[in-house]
Amino acid sequence: MFITDTFLPIMNENNQAYPEKHYHSSQYKNNQFSNNWRDSGSFNITEMAEIAWNYLFYKNKSVPGTALPNKSVDFTPYYRPLKNRLYATWLGHSSVLITIDDHLILTDPVFEKHVSYFGPTRYSGDIPMDIDQVPMIDAVVISHDHYDHLNKYTIQQLEGKTKKFFVPLAVGSHLIAWGVPQEKIIELDWWESKPFDARLTITATPAQHFSGRSLTDQNQSLWTSWVISGTNHNIFFSGDSGYFEGFKQIGKKYGPFDMTFVECGSYDKNWHRVHMFPEEAVQAHIDLQGQVLHPIHWGTFKLAFHPWYEPMERLLKAAEKAGVNALTPVIGETSFYGESSVISKWWNEFDVA
Repeated sequence: MFITDTFLPIMNENNQAYPEKHYHSSQYKNNQFSNNWRDSGSFNITEMAEIAWNYLFYKNKSVPGTALPNKSVDFTPYYRPLKNRLYATWLGHSSVLITIDDHLILTDPVFEKHVSYFGPTRYSGDIPMDIDQVPMIDAVVISHDHYDHLNKYTIQQLEGKTKKFFVPLAVGSHLIAWGVPQEKIIELDWWESKPFDARLTITATPAQHFSGRSLTDQNQSLWTSWVISGTNHNIFFSGDSGYFEGFKQIGKKYGPFDMTFVECGSYDKNWHRVHMFPEEAVQAHIDLQGQVLHPIHWGTFKLAFHPWYEPMERLLKAAEKAGVNALTPVIGETSFYGESSVISKWWNEFDVA
């Protein structure tokens, strides 16, 4: 999201992990990473002024009046994995704990209450677990370096219990500076795959977004979506992205997908290029040839001006119209692929009128 990821005067580390690799990337042009579909990371003065004004003064139920419900994560199916199964626990925003064919994956883990010095507070309540409870993780997958997706404290806490970190090009330098051994880091370009082992392959795929953790490092690292393919199941994780033709390409090349984890919140007309409207999230799921849609990137941080519950209201309406099976877990709840799920509009219990 634009406000917290671009205006913060926090410098990132400039020692790139694998400079020789990103210099040769077709995405790296004119000393920065660029988007092959359309301009995605620049705002004119009028847009910037409107965003700043709205962020300071606009009130529209963008946060709930009280902490949201969550469930303490039941780690039983993670300590004793259900063989050849696919299930996922939403931990808030874009953080999801996933078991796919006996492998444990964690996406964009952010387990701090504040994502940066001047950024928003997690309004959803406490983290639904203790990091010490998390079993050994096969792969942590990072989509890009924005503060609400890449968190120093969380990475340092997870380093000792993570086998590999899969990141986009040039994101590895952050992890190295935070103490992660370089041999644990796998940096990938778009359309590049890396087997985790003989039974699991992870592929970096395109996204329409941008990167940077300060005003001076814009687009100095790549942003990606991810395809994670096991022996029996296939999943897609969007990270952050505007809607674009790339979803159809990914679906054609790597689909169909049993589950898609697609962003549906923190949207606005001023940054529609880099974040989807909920109806577009449903269309992206269809383009990807997905079976079950698991919405992410909502209900956790104030990063936009729409009512906090609106993404799911709009997404469910579009999903019903399109015949798409969409999940509605509360934070900490585990969803099992292949089992029937009850669509609960739990947010209606709060002040949404």
